[in-house]
Amino acid sequence: MKKITWILTILLFTGTTIMSQDNFYDFKVKSITGAEFDLASLKGKKVMVVNTASKCGNTPQYEGLQDLYEKYGKDDFVIIGFPANNFLSQEPGSNEEIAEFCTKNYGVTFPMMAKISVKGDDMHPLYRWLTTADLNGYKDSKVEWNFQKYLIDENGKLVGIVKPKVKPDSEEIISWLEE
Repeated sequence: MKKITWILTILLFTGTTIMSQDNFYDFKVKSITGAEFDLASLKGKKVMVVNTASKCGNTPQYEGLQDLYEKYGKDDFVIIGFPANNFLSQEPGSNEEIAEFCTKNYGVTFPMMAKISVKGDDMHPLYRWLTTADLNGYKDSKVEWNFQKYLIDENGKLVGIVKPKVKPDSEEIISWLEE
């Protein structure tokens, strides 16, 4: 009986923790330098979350993301990059190596976070929220490949999912930014 009570307590606590994160701003993540980054600091801004990789056919999108950030990333918009090694080991580097690669090759100045997993059993809780309709209130999705983009509105709600091959300067993204 004690074992059942203990299991139920664990399940209740776990469910409560997940359910309490019903908004993008409820999450805290680690920056690429290891500092805590509270997503609540982005309240009132549109946010694009992108899983990135340094050795992918889509890697040149870093340039387009940086251009987009320079054009729109003042007080109302931010891009957050999450390096992930989930697709054909296309992000094998350490956080330090990734940061150096992004700066040296693409002049990235938008916030980059620590490398995470965006799918599977070790999926980061933020990506579990982004991909699960019961949590995000928008729709279920799966991260198809590197450079998939998730669009978060100024209220911390998921409002769009953009496929990996869609470039950062696409009409879909620009329209969302300018609405």
